Amino acid sequence: MSGLITGLVLLALGALAAASSIVARRPDAKAYIELMVPYQGWFGFITCLWGAWTIINAIINLNWFGYVPVWWLTYLATGVLIASLGLLLGYALLTKFIFSHNAQAAQRGEQIRAAIVPYQTVLGYAAIVLGLWTIVATFLYRI
Repeated sequence: MSGLITGLVLLALGALAAASSIVARRPDAKAYIELMVPYQGWFGFITCLWGAWTIINAIINLNWFGYVPVWWLTYLATGVLIASLGLLLGYALLTKFIFSHNAQAAQRGEQIRAAIVPYQTVLGYAAIVLGLWTIVATFLYRI
């Protein structure tokens, strides 16, 4: 069940991250994307934390790699994409609630964001593809 939810979250994050490119190709998608935009900051904030936890959990469960390597790699890639896109979309709230308490964390967060911004659209499309794969893999690999 969590893989299904994760896949849907990746689809939503991907749509928000690649919104301008998607709308340019499919103008009818604009209305659907605009429904999510007001919640983009909170969605990004929560998913950034979720992605960080997923990365940590993938490392903790490194033994999965021995018997379901495809699922473990999917899990790790999911965590990295969710954390990255969450950071991009929720950066203002992350700065307000987390980074504002530590100058070094704020500086490091800005460095990471600056490195990711040029790839936002590509990461968005990657999230859409990985979201679809995660949904399919949820039914293929049972852990």
